[in-house]
Amino acid sequence: MDSQQARIVIVGAGQAGARAAEALRAAGHRGPISLIGEEEHLPYERPQLSKAMLIDREAVPALIRQAREWRDLDIALLTSSRVVAADAQRRAVVLANGQELSFDRLLLTTGTRVRRLPELDNGPLPVRYLRGIGDALALRRELQPGRRVALVGGGVVGLEVASAATGRGCQVTIIEKAEGLLPQIGSPSLGRFLRHLHSSKGAEIICGAVVVRTTSYGLELGDGRTVPVDIALVGVGVEPVTELAAQLGLEFQHGIRVTPTGATAADGIFAAGDVAEQWSRSHERWMRVENWANAQNQAIATARCMAGIETAYDAPPWFWSDQYDANIQVVGNPAGGHEIVRGDVDAGRFTTISVRDDEIIGGTTVNAARDMAVLRRLVAARKPVRKSELENPAFQLKRLLAA
Repeated sequence: MDSQQARIVIVGAGQAGARAAEALRAAGHRGPISLIGEEEHLPYERPQLSKAMLIDREAVPALIRQAREWRDLDIALLTSSRVVAADAQRRAVVLANGQELSFDRLLLTTGTRVRRLPELDNGPLPVRYLRGIGDALALRRELQPGRRVALVGGGVVGLEVASAATGRGCQVTIIEKAEGLLPQIGSPSLGRFLRHLHSSKGAEIICGAVVVRTTSYGLELGDGRTVPVDIALVGVGVEPVTELAAQLGLEFQHGIRVTPTGATAADGIFAAGDVAEQWSRSHERWMRVENWANAQNQAIATARCMAGIETAYDAPPWFWSDQYDANIQVVGNPAGGHEIVRGDVDAGRFTTISVRDDEIIGGTTVNAARDMAVLRRLVAARKPVRKSELENPAFQLKRLLAA
């Protein structure tokens, strides 16, 4: 079959699925494309859910495209639709309403679902999770001046919501079971900065603590303490949505394993975005990359491959987070090597660089976007470096690009 005429079904209409659909048309694909999403909304950008939508009462979701634009691309967008079955032999998926869609190529962009804490659900305290537009709107209504808000989890989502809640006049407590904030990044300097940042804005930070249950007064910790709380937001990570992958007989453990072209082990079946498990050179392991940039760019590369244009994707992980007046960016694997700090952590403008075997494998920046633009290229290039140069504050990082 002419690859440009193949029937393509995309399951998941988030960032990855929507960008893949666009990229297929941009790559010249002429065959039918169906984009299936469970939410009632048109595909939209998710980063704002824990940022602008919580701070600004008038903020609305940024749609990737309007309905008319999807029609102009001749993409069949099915919202409020859930795929309940998939058959690799029959080359078909079945929706909850019984509708069956046949495919020649299938792209799974099913993403993730929030990891829940059952011990906190259905208790006397309101407990929220943040995943979709409805969650963000409900949480925004709760963030009223004077309310006591607890963030269970000191990761990106918890810290961004803490920033928004503080800005709305709430009394904020951040509870993290690790010994520092943003533990998944593993940068001691960044963790120290974030602790100072949130404390300076009035947030109480409790690390090394586990929440065991809710009470009518708040959250009870493992050591017997009770934190007075009116509402809690749980942000302790996500889990990949792999039910369809299991039906299709795909290999998965922490996600659906894919090649650099997005292909799975099954012929004609691909995966992209948060659900895809990729090999990370900077981490030296298979992993899912849960961020906006990967959901977009890996999906675009995968779509091009599905359209017959070989496009390998191996960009290092990169994401950003805005908290108060701090722009934080992370690339690669900051925890994987020796950390070198450039700039002033206490002043809130610095860069960290992680070096392993004379190679830059990761780094972070706070209010230093120009450094990050260079770091991303250096991590991708894998050029040999000298620690002595990086430790010299007068040395310009961009010189390494020309070396």
